[in-house]
Amino acid sequence: MTIPEERTSATGSVPSAAAAQEEAPQEETPQEEAPQDPAARRRALQVLALSSLGVFVVFLDTTIVNVAFETISRSFHTTTDHLAWVLNAYSLVFAAMLIPAGRLADRYGRKRIFLIGISGFALTSALCGLAPSSGILIGARALQAAFAALVTPTSLALVLPEFPASRRPVAIGTWGAMGAAAAALGPTLGALLTQYASWRWIFLVNVPIAVVVVSFGLRLLRESRDPQASGLPDPLGVLLVAAMPASLSLAIIEGPKWGWADPRVIAGFVLAAALLPVFLLRTRAAAQPVMDLALFKVRQFRLVNAATLLFAAAFYGMLLGNIIFLQTVWHYSVLRAALATAPSPLVVTVLARTASRLSHTYGPRRILTAGALLWTAGLSLNASIVGSTPHWTVHWLPGALLMGLGIGMTLPVQSGAAVQALPPNRFAVGSAVNAGFRQLGAVLGISVFVAVLGAPGPSTALDAFHHIWWVLAGLGLAAGLVLHLPRIRRAGELGQAGPA
Repeated sequence: MTIPEERTSATGSVPSAAAAQEEAPQEETPQEEAPQDPAARRRALQVLALSSLGVFVVFLDTTIVNVAFETISRSFHTTTDHLAWVLNAYSLVFAAMLIPAGRLADRYGRKRIFLIGISGFALTSALCGLAPSSGILIGARALQAAFAALVTPTSLALVLPEFPASRRPVAIGTWGAMGAAAAALGPTLGALLTQYASWRWIFLVNVPIAVVVVSFGLRLLRESRDPQASGLPDPLGVLLVAAMPASLSLAIIEGPKWGWADPRVIAGFVLAAALLPVFLLRTRAAAQPVMDLALFKVRQFRLVNAATLLFAAAFYGMLLGNIIFLQTVWHYSVLRAALATAPSPLVVTVLARTASRLSHTYGPRRILTAGALLWTAGLSLNASIVGSTPHWTVHWLPGALLMGLGIGMTLPVQSGAAVQALPPNRFAVGSAVNAGFRQLGAVLGISVFVAVLGAPGPSTALDAFHHIWWVLAGLGLAAGLVLHLPRIRRAGELGQAGPA
């Protein structure tokens, strides 16, 4: 079974049926389908498992570094604000390359690009693990992210044709759940490797996993491409996608050290703001635009992506902040800090698929709102009761469980909700855009964490982390509230807005 192709490339215009969902985006009406035979169903599940493993290892590297942050900093004798670029370089390049990667796959073959991405990811992971300096590590992380971006949209594009239309939402939910579980489990796995081997193994562990994916992928995956795809995405557009958040991140990270009135900081904020209209104009004018702005005519798509950006900022800021708090304020070892944060990812892993199913049954807006409220409650509890003396069971665990519930009801659901209102053959490009917003949120969250934390002394560290938790709680709450923004009615429009 294949997904019908449109007479557009991967970043072409959204068809009128999708644009019409601006008024009331709804799930597709189920059609009568012939049931899958057992062999086809088994094959579909195998492709889903293999593609999900590829996504797992890619998203694992967005957070696995967090727990080793202090260890790497001491190893290279560098500062927190400098080492933040080990995380941000990955997220920036990942976000900028996701949509072009989907276009490359449409033109040159999804299986081919997926396997190239996994193979290159393994090689650059090895380079990260062997890096002799922080500068080389940052550069290797940027290369690693470029190959990781080839994996994400192609993995979903390989999965969708294997499932009948009625089962695609569940497949997307499972695929998204694997990415969310990987991001949540990253710190725990990273701690085990750092404690019992070396921080370098948080990168080297990718190599054997990638070998398994490539070995099975060569035999199992089917090649497919879009015969209408032509040309390559606008390279200037790709640079602008990376330059805007990079400039903003630089200004946020360096603001406390250089001073917020420093001309370099002001220039960073001004440049980030000025590049946005340039990007929009370039996207409209380019023959092969890097992003399909017509996708954002679908109300659910744009609201969920806004929520993704905000929640990702809160989530990634929390992952890094909690690990550093436990190591610097409570003086936990790397392993103990990771184990202390383990309840949240365990809850996410258990809840992720259930949350996706609940979203399919009750609608994503209700589930995402509940997740945002649970997240906010968890971080608010941390900010209110966690002190400088370790009391893990009484003070830390309740907030961690609430945050785990919030994450489990948010990250996996956002992946499916973002594309739910799009036609099936727009799922892959829509998912790439959503993943890009998530990575841009990661850059923003890490930058905000570094800026709010500053360089506190022993007497002020606790207050600094309390401030961070309140800020991240607010970002998570905003991610839930943005889904309830009233629809702005334009002249001549009729009807009511559908639920996000």
